[in-house]
Order: sequence, then C-alpha cells, then structure tokens
Amino acid sequence: MNSQVGINEFVAMMDGAIQQVKYGERYLSELDSACGDGDHGITMLRAVNRVNETLAKPEKTDLKSLVYDIGWTLHGVDGGATGPLLGTLFLGMSESLEGRESLDPTGLAQMFEGGLHAVEKQTKARVGDKTMIDALAPAVATLRASADRGGDVPDMLRNAADAAQQGATTTRDFVAKFGKAKHSAERSLGHQDAGATSIAMIFRGFYEGFTKLKAV
Repeated sequence: MNSQVGINEFVAMMDGAIQQVKYGERYLSELDSACGDGDHGITMLRAVNRVNETLAKPEKTDLKSLVYDIGWTLHGVDGGATGPLLGTLFLGMSESLEGRESLDPTGLAQMFEGGLHAVEKQTKARVGDKTMIDALAPAVATLRASADRGGDVPDMLRNAADAAQQGATTTRDFVAKFGKAKHSAERSLGHQDAGATSIAMIFRGFYEGFTKLKAV
C-alpha cells in the first residue's frame, strides 16, 4: 500500500537520499565555495557514508530506534554545524515514533514536523536567512498540506521534494545571516545556499527511494 511508511520504506527513503547526496557532492562543494569553505559536499558525503554504515547494522524492527540511531550518527559528523543540525532533525523526528511500526500520511507529516521543531529550537535561523531552513520548512509544510488533502505517501514526498527545491532556489535572493557565509554579506546575493540545496537533495532522494521500492 502506498500510504504507509514502515522500516523497509524508511530505509529505502534513506538509501535514495544517500544516492542523491553522493551524486551531488561536487555541486554542493561548488555552491559552498562561493561564500564558505567549499567543503559542504565533502561533509555531506561523510555524513551519508556514516548513515549507510548505520543502515547496514543488524536489522532493527523498531522504527523509532532506527531514526534515533541515524540522528546520533549524524550528530557526530565533523564539519561545522551540518552534522549537529541534521542529527537534531532526525532525533526530533524520532520523538513521535514510540510504539509505531508504520506511519500513515498524517503520521509521516507529524514525524517531519517534530524534526523541524527540534531544528528550530537549535538555531535562530528562519526562512529568508539563507540556510537549510529555507528548504526544510517549506518541505515540511507541504507534507502537512498534502496529508490534510488526503494525499498518499508518494504524492506527499514528491510535493515536498518540489517545495524543498523551490526553497533552495529562492536562497539566491537572500543575504546570508548565519555561518561563514554571513561574512560575505551582500556578496552572498545571487548564490544558492549549499545547506538548503543538500536538504532539497535529501527530500528528492526520499521520494525516489520510496517509489523505487514500490515499483519492485
């Protein structure tokens, strides 16, 4: 059924995200080189490789434990704020999963809302500040709107991926207010934020991973 996400589906979503980041590593570093250290792609590759190791460990039957372990894995990734913020995202996502073997569309939206809320408590950045929030917030809002309209999981994930991509693209119009890019001030205008772009890649991977599993 296309309206449930259990462990198998979530692992497939993570696999899709991993592949997207691996494919886009060089592009992410090119984006980051405009206003940062140029290492965001390397950091993200390190992050997804660590997640891949976590997914390869003995199979878990508890969705909450899997998402929680991914969160702590990401939290320990070196490379500025990227690892801790992504780790916080997944740790926040895990909080709504106690005792749940699978998620319907509403549960899926709730999971990501918990992740966004956790990230927002960790950082003062909001939409318009040229950070990962510019892609994450619209993606999560779209998941909720899709669920409320009665959409199934593939529709939700596709719409969220589109919203994340659009959010990442809009960062070209913003001045950076956080991270090393903030020191570039007005020079950051016209450059797409690498962090927001990596979030867009992750959500595109969620959609592609889920649909690939269901197509088998």
